[in-house]
Amino acid sequence: MKNLTLHAHDTGPNPYKVAIVMENLKVPYDLKLWDFGDGENGLKGPNFLKINENGRVPALEDHNTGVVSWESMAVINYLLRTYDTSHTLSPNPSAASAQDLVDYDKWTSFLITTLGPMMGQLNWYVHYNPTTNEDARSRYEGQVFRCFDVLEAQLKKSGGKSVLPGGFSAVDCHFYPWVAEYTYAKLNIDKYEVIQAWMKVIGERPEVKKIYEEIPKAEKAIKG
Repeated sequence: MKNLTLHAHDTGPNPYKVAIVMENLKVPYDLKLWDFGDGENGLKGPNFLKINENGRVPALEDHNTGVVSWESMAVINYLLRTYDTSHTLSPNPSAASAQDLVDYDKWTSFLITTLGPMMGQLNWYVHYNPTTNEDARSRYEGQVFRCFDVLEAQLKKSGGKSVLPGGFSAVDCHFYPWVAEYTYAKLNIDKYEVIQAWMKVIGERPEVKKIYEEIPKAEKAIKG
């Protein structure tokens, strides 16, 4: 089996989600890091735009099938369809209940459409917006905490060790890197005791530890 190529940068959560999935599925891959900007090694430069027209990571090249995927949910869904034939990280459509299938989809969608974007916007106003905008920062901080309220309640119902009650799944892979952004967003999550306990459980998984050590040390896609 040929190694897949995961295109990433070392600061955003989405490439980490994909790497966690691949580590758990034992899919071999190489990492290539890209920079922000439009230079030779830039996400908006011509070299990367040949891989992903949107100029964002993650992007994944599967040299076994010739498939190129981008957008983290599309990438993970591709990996699950292609390499999780035993359904270790996702429900089996032919065996799972209709409710289990919906629960998997709805919690993945909640992360993709709500928690992730709200955290991303908060980090923009905390770190990158060229002028101070406390109204915007306050709005997105409130939305992140609202999402954490929802997640805390779900973890209490699921037993606290995974977002879904059936055990560790791709849903946890989706959530963990984004929830871990709370430190970068300068949020205090002391009141979210169940989320903190879940973060510890997921963070101690060897696959998770490995990718948080390896992605920052990966080689640039184009060495200059």
